[in-house]
Amino acid sequence: MGADSEIAVAEAVVDVLRGRRPPGVIATVVGRGGSAPQVLGAKLLYFGPEEVLGTVGGGAIEQVVLDACETVLKSGRPQTVSKDLMRDLGMCCGGQMEVFVERVQARLRLHLVGAGHVAQAVAQVAVVAGYEVHVYDDRDPLLEHAAFVDSTVHSAEADEVSRKIATGDARDAFLIMTRDHLLDEQALADVVLLPHAYVGMIGSRRKVYRVFARMLRRFDERGLTRPDMSKVRAPIGLDLGGRTPGEIAVSVMAELLAARHGGSANSMSVVQDAVERAGEIEG
Repeated sequence: MGADSEIAVAEAVVDVLRGRRPPGVIATVVGRGGSAPQVLGAKLLYFGPEEVLGTVGGGAIEQVVLDACETVLKSGRPQTVSKDLMRDLGMCCGGQMEVFVERVQARLRLHLVGAGHVAQAVAQVAVVAGYEVHVYDDRDPLLEHAAFVDSTVHSAEADEVSRKIATGDARDAFLIMTRDHLLDEQALADVVLLPHAYVGMIGSRRKVYRVFARMLRRFDERGLTRPDMSKVRAPIGLDLGGRTPGEIAVSVMAELLAARHGGSANSMSVVQDAVERAGEIEG
């Protein structure tokens, strides 16, 4: 792997991490023996069959690694490829190679529409959870709140969020929590048309029914196709019983993380079973 190839891989990884390119998979030679065709640290960056940067040695071993890259790109779960090049792949060069394959992507983005008390609490929890947080509100003094020091703020009306987002990402999450029901409706109609993994709106059940009815009626009256609502949640959050902004933030982020990871949001405690089986289990 020459210097130019190494630079191309490094630059592409930076572009991915900054959100300028879609997620990819990086394969790194982490072990070698004998006359393996590549050095430790050699890298290959995979965006799909049509775009591969760098190399981990070519031939049969590279094809095995490319197959692993395609699997990791879809699943997101890293894996290690370990091969004896002659025995496993029939490569005459011999030797052994171990290649670590992992997905590389920008931080997930969370867009908060509204900058009030709940949004301030959510922003802080979301940053700790690893999200890149963006906050939108037309009240500039609120955007200066200390809770948003680690977030990117945007002065925008409720229905202007889509215009502030340069590149859509199907992994994006949106939380709508403005100061007014009509603004929530405008924001929902705006962001639900963007690529997303999650859209949530705060409010009572009564509010949800009214907002959704008005918004969908607006699409129908204009002869527009109704938006896909399969990833929309309202009211947002898990039923944890809390009422303060901080407690609501934990509830909302818990639901968002469960949706992101496919979790059940059920309790993981096994205490009752452990108590019942205590006599069966050796210490």
